[in-house]
Amino acid sequence: MNISVICPLYNAEKYIVNLDKSIRMQKNVDIESIYYVLTESKDRSEDILNDIGANYNSIKKDKFSHSLTRENQAMKSSGDIVVFITQDVIIEDNLWLYNLTRDIIDGNCEAAFSRQICKYSGMERYIRLRNYPNKSRIVSKDDISKLGLMTFFFSDASSAVNREIFKKIKGYDNKNLIISEDMYLAYKLIMNGYRIKYCADSVVIHSHKFTCKQLFNRYFDTGVFFTDNSYLSNYGSNQSGMSLAKSVFFNSIRTKDFSTLFNMFPNFASRFIGMQLGKRYKVLPKKLLRRYSLNKNYWKNVFNGDEI
Repeated sequence: MNISVICPLYNAEKYIVNLDKSIRMQKNVDIESIYYVLTESKDRSEDILNDIGANYNSIKKDKFSHSLTRENQAMKSSGDIVVFITQDVIIEDNLWLYNLTRDIIDGNCEAAFSRQICKYSGMERYIRLRNYPNKSRIVSKDDISKLGLMTFFFSDASSAVNREIFKKIKGYDNKNLIISEDMYLAYKLIMNGYRIKYCADSVVIHSHKFTCKQLFNRYFDTGVFFTDNSYLSNYGSNQSGMSLAKSVFFNSIRTKDFSTLFNMFPNFASRFIGMQLGKRYKVLPKKLLRRYSLNKNYWKNVFNGDEI
């Protein structure tokens, strides 16, 4: 089975060259295409793409959608497996792609995602350790009673899906999803009887240092997503958040990381308040939606009468 790699880009000049090289160095795989979708940027991203001879197309800012941009390109791709990555992942292992896709090729699952490691110490590192352990697993509908919402945990920072299955379940249903499009897809895969593998041996470095304001905005959008897809709340989203907080707390105690321990309250408070406000977005004034959300263009479309 051959592979189509799809990567959305935005102001990505510091990532493109190394990312492209790291994809092309992959071994034991048949890469049919590497395709970039560039949202109009203020830096030299387009010049660099042309310099390296990359396949890409450009879109206007108001045309970018976390779900639709990926869906449109995946539907046009011709690889047997579609691999989604984000511009800020660092790939150091030349077997990353083989380890990500081999169980799809062998028929053991229909989708897969990589382990993510944070290069920073502290909060984000502990969260990555909790969500991306060192042991692989394959989940299916049978695991819902045990794992709850975590059954649908999936990340398109580095993921793969059988393209025919993606097409069969109609991808993201042509919806403009504000965030968490990967969870939306994972839910559809699982509920249609397919299997997802978490590949602990397919490793990418993916790190963020979010401020409390950025966390608030991200979780506001996540709250909007959970309201618009309220069926997901039946699987224990609150319990998942509490479990994550406990994991960070005990890791901080174990490592005597008092800086992270001190930062826990404002960090998780930002997440919780953002989530709760996002869940109530339908009663908020429009100007607050613009202020709180990371996705300004999404709300512009909503206000123009487009469906959410």
